[in-house]
Amino acid sequence: MGATIRDVAQAAGVSVATVSRLVNGTGRVRDDTARRVQTAIDRLGFRPNAIGRNLSTARTRTLGVVIPSLSNPVFADAVAGINAEAKAQGYTLMFMATDYVRTDEQALVGTLLAYQVDGLILTVADAADSPVLDALDRDDVPYVLIYNQPTARNRPTVTVDNVTAGREVADFFADLGHERLAMVSGTLTASDRARARRDGFVAGAEARGLAAPRVLEVDFVDLDADAAVAPLFADRTGAPTALFCSNDLLAISVIGALGRLGLGVPADVSVIGFDGIAVGAQLHPTLATVAQPSREMGRVATTRLLARLAGETAAPATVLPHTLRPGESAGPAAKPCPADLQVPFHHNGRSPS
Repeated sequence: MGATIRDVAQAAGVSVATVSRLVNGTGRVRDDTARRVQTAIDRLGFRPNAIGRNLSTARTRTLGVVIPSLSNPVFADAVAGINAEAKAQGYTLMFMATDYVRTDEQALVGTLLAYQVDGLILTVADAADSPVLDALDRDDVPYVLIYNQPTARNRPTVTVDNVTAGREVADFFADLGHERLAMVSGTLTASDRARARRDGFVAGAEARGLAAPRVLEVDFVDLDADAAVAPLFADRTGAPTALFCSNDLLAISVIGALGRLGLGVPADVSVIGFDGIAVGAQLHPTLATVAQPSREMGRVATTRLLARLAGETAAPATVLPHTLRPGESAGPAAKPCPADLQVPFHHNGRSPS
C-alpha cells in the first residue's frame, strides 16, 4: 500500500491541509514548508489520488463537527441545530467525539481534514490554549467554536456567558437562605466552560458574604458519583446545603448519590445543574438548571461558518442568552441536622447499604 497524505504530513511535520494545498495548488504555502513537504513526498513516493485532486478544486459541501461526548444530550441538541441549518443550505455532516480527551483533538480534526471537509464546528478543551486551533489558524482552515469561551485572540465562538450564569446560581442559592455552598464539576482542564462556571459561582458566593464554595472535580466519562459526593457529607454539621453541578447529567447522578446517602433533595440538599436538557423536566424532583439554547447555538455556528466559507471575515464571539430555570430540586435551606443524625461514613467513601 502506498504512502498516504497523512504519512506525508507526519513526515514533514505539517497538517494534512497544508499538504493538500501544496499538492492541489489551492492555497499558498511558505517556501520552507513547501520544501519540507516536497522532500517527504519524494522520499515516501506519495502519489496524489486523481479523484481527491478533482474534489479539492471544488467544495465537498461537507462540514466536520467535533464534540466532547456522544452521550450528553446537550451536544446532541447542538448537532441537531447544526444539521438542520447545514441541510437547509445543501451541506452534510461528518462528526466525531473526543470523550473529553484533549490529546485526541488534533488527530480527530486531522481525520476530518483528510476527508476534505469544507470547514469545522468544534468544541475543544480550552480555546485559549489549543494546539489544534493554533494549527487551524496557521493553515487558515475555516472553523467556528461552539460552547467554548471567548479568548483574547477573538477566535470565533458561539456560547453563553458562563461566568455570569455561575454568579446567578450563587445568588439564587443565597436568596433561598443557603450559606454553605459547594460545586461538583467535571475535570476543569477538560472544559473551559466548567472553569468559567466555577469562577462565576465562587465570585458570586463571595460577593454575598458566603464562604468560598468547595469545588470537587470528577471524571466526565468514568463517573462514580457516590464516591465523589459522600466525603462532603461525612460531617453533616458543616456539610453544604446546596450543590451546583457543572452539567445536568452530573446533577442527575449526584441526586441519585444523595438519595443513596439517605439525603433528600431538596429537603436536605438543593441541587442545580447546567444545560437545560429535556429529561431534567421529566424527573422527580424536576431539575433546577441553567438552560442554554444549544440547538440555536448549533444553528448560529453553522450560519457563521458558511458565511466565512463565502468569504466573509470571521466575526468575534457571539454570546446567546441563558436562563436560570427553577425546579423542584432547589428549595429553601434545610435546618441544621443534629449530630446524632449524621450519615455514617465508611473508609471506602460509600454509605452502608
